[in-house]
Amino acid sequence: MPDPATWRPKTGEIPVEPGVYRFIDENDRVIYVGKAISLRSRLTSYFQDAGALHPRTRTMVHTAARVEWTVVRNGLEALQLEYTWIKEFDPRFNVKYRDDKSYPWLCVTWSEEYPRIFVGRGTKKKGWRYFGPYAEAWAIRDSIDALLAVFPMRSCSNGVFRSAKTSGRPCLMGYIDKCSAPCVGRVSAEEHRMIATNFCSAIAGKASGFIRELESEMQACAAQLEYEKAGILRDKADALRRVMEKNAIVLEDSADLDLVAVAMDPLEVAVQLFHVRGGRILAERGWVADRGAGWDDTEAAVVAEDLPQLVEAFLLQIYGDVEGDAEERKRVIPPEVLVPYLPESVDTLAELLGQERGTKVTIRVPQRGDKKTLMSTAEKNAAQTLALHKTRRASDLITRNQALDEIAQVLEMDEVPLRIEGYDISHIQGTNTVASMVVFEDGLARKSEYRHFSITTVESNDVGAMKEVLTRRFSRLIDDREAMEEGHSGVVDATTRTAKRFSYAPSLIVVDGAGPQANIARQVLDNLGFDSVMVCGLAKRLEEVWVPGQKYPIILRRNSQALYLLQRIRDESHRFAITFHRKKRSRSMIESLLDSVPGLGEVRRKALLKAFTSLKKLRSATVDDIAQVPGFGPSLAASVAAAVHETPEAINMTTGEVLD
Repeated sequence: MPDPATWRPKTGEIPVEPGVYRFIDENDRVIYVGKAISLRSRLTSYFQDAGALHPRTRTMVHTAARVEWTVVRNGLEALQLEYTWIKEFDPRFNVKYRDDKSYPWLCVTWSEEYPRIFVGRGTKKKGWRYFGPYAEAWAIRDSIDALLAVFPMRSCSNGVFRSAKTSGRPCLMGYIDKCSAPCVGRVSAEEHRMIATNFCSAIAGKASGFIRELESEMQACAAQLEYEKAGILRDKADALRRVMEKNAIVLEDSADLDLVAVAMDPLEVAVQLFHVRGGRILAERGWVADRGAGWDDTEAAVVAEDLPQLVEAFLLQIYGDVEGDAEERKRVIPPEVLVPYLPESVDTLAELLGQERGTKVTIRVPQRGDKKTLMSTAEKNAAQTLALHKTRRASDLITRNQALDEIAQVLEMDEVPLRIEGYDISHIQGTNTVASMVVFEDGLARKSEYRHFSITTVESNDVGAMKEVLTRRFSRLIDDREAMEEGHSGVVDATTRTAKRFSYAPSLIVVDGAGPQANIARQVLDNLGFDSVMVCGLAKRLEEVWVPGQKYPIILRRNSQALYLLQRIRDESHRFAITFHRKKRSRSMIESLLDSVPGLGEVRRKALLKAFTSLKKLRSATVDDIAQVPGFGPSLAASVAAAVHETPEAINMTTGEVLD
């Protein structure tokens, strides 16, 4: 029996979003399916002290060999997916309902003259409309109660309906306007069926049109000063909006499709595949691959960088070689495949899959509705798969040691580089030039040691900027070491604690670039007496490793752990530089816009920049918000607001960049 401590996922790897989880035993059988509003909170509770667990739960955890999860958008989707997988896998540790009935569903007796709505279980009748199933009966009843205020269809039993018809008096629901009371003739059979039709459309998730109609009527009533009627319409729209928590886990009953979602970063790509059969997600699978390597991780299979070709390569691998008879091929290849990007040869690919399946296959990108929402759920899971893969790969001690050993061997270093610093330059046509320094110790990012620099050199190119930042960094290192030595001799005391942070020399420096950047870094270090620090450059285009003084670069294998670590360092330094550059550019734009504001001196400008650190924040602030800054009155605040809003340039509010 596996020890849970050997396979327990790390807390940081578990997402905090809602989702459904599956405990799986050594024979790959699903033994328990559960749902959670927060996956991290729920799953960590299974790995507490065994004595605190229920005996059944303790047995389940010790029977399992691993746990997997799928992220969804909300609790309603989690309920639905949990039900689907319990029915699919029949897990032995899931508690069955004592009455041995199925999960509850919502029913509309469509074949009756006056259709009614109710919550039921068990067998279904022909000619009635069913929605669900749902995991909680109270959740359905709450939804019905809210919807009846908007679509007052009949919800009473046949006995109550006949009694009201005989007496000529409606039941309580009719008196409180949650039933249109067809029993006493308030509406005709046709009018009541239309109300029932709208109710069914709303419960199926198609409520946006009704909400727009209610809001339009509300505005018309308000314009005619009919505020009481407008308030009723507002309450109906709000009730409808609360109930319509979209559920894309279940599509129409006839939906048979596969859905492909992609998440990627500069190094790797994750693909998530949802198998939907009969409107239910029956299975989901995920893959992670290097962007420059084939899906089968062989050197010969090369995948292009562009996403449509990535999708095409994936579909060919999944469906290109289906074994078995015609029924098996029809089961594996669905009639519809939803993808995030259409391959260039989409028609040819669809024809090929159609020949394999024996019937027509459609490949398309969902644009709206439940399928589009389900695509966003799959994309969220793909992103989580990629993040989890990176976390596990980066935190694996054996992998990190292998990467460091390989770097030392390739660069011919005497010992492994335990401290590596990465540098990158960021600017736009030589303006607002900045540099970043990131630190990796034992193969892991040490974010507390990160630094950024504003470049002041007259040389606006990358080589000149790299020269300045390395000169400043290692000159500061020399000064800090001297300060520490003086502190130990009793001359300086207060500075030694702050000097320590910047007083460690790296074993290796990785610069973003090719030979010129690596050569200038080597020159700076030699001039300052740090000839023992190794230098290399990593060029983006072909991921070549450049060593100063060598004519040709070093080409590492695509699956090399050393290359992966160097790429992480390079990309992290690039990210850190870009972030600081955008912030600085935004501040410089604010300063240029404020030059025309009379009465705005240096002190007030600094106070304004401190309060609103970006152009986006300043533009979104009101005059009253600006007037709250020390030294600002209503008049000056109005002048500042006018200056930042009346500028003619179009500015990207996310990055602060001036657009053409």
